Amino acid sequence: MSQIMTFTKKMLDPLNADPRDIDIVDIAHALSLLCRANGHFPHFYSVAQHSINCMLEAKARGYSARVQLGCLLHDGSEAYLSDVTRPVKPHLVGYAAMEDKLQNQIFDKWITPLLTEEERTQVFDIDDAVLYFEFLTLTGLRLSMPEPILKSTPCVALLDFLQVEQQFLQIFAELTK
Repeated sequence: MSQIMTFTKKMLDPLNADPRDIDIVDIAHALSLLCRANGHFPHFYSVAQHSINCMLEAKARGYSARVQLGCLLHDGSEAYLSDVTRPVKPHLVGYAAMEDKLQNQIFDKWITPLLTEEERTQVFDIDDAVLYFEFLTLTGLRLSMPEPILKSTPCVALLDFLQVEQQFLQIFAELTK
């Protein structure tokens, strides 16, 4: 079987997804239940909470609603493929291409026209900055990258997954109205 059943009971082939089956409710729900750092933080901290923090950082930097939405959705493919840690991804033959294809379908569904290269750079710079803050705050470790300057203070507190899921959906609705 090459399909998964999503939270909203859709059958979706994550390697050849039909964009009509990509659902923001599925993304918000799944990401709110996926733990960052492969579960190696001192408490549960979800991919959805990370994505919200990235969006809030984009907003604090004065970036466009498009970039804010890009930040909110930048890990959307993980709702269907799961979260694979950065050190492992390059060693999984073909994984990057599968992830990029699905992530681009997610961006294409809700961000038109597509993000420019400059906007994508803004999204992924924020992703790295928030990642650095998460590791520093939750583990005390400084990652081997230049320490970024954040304009927001990401919330890394233990939050109920339903609260995070609802916040994700509320932000999505505000950014796509």
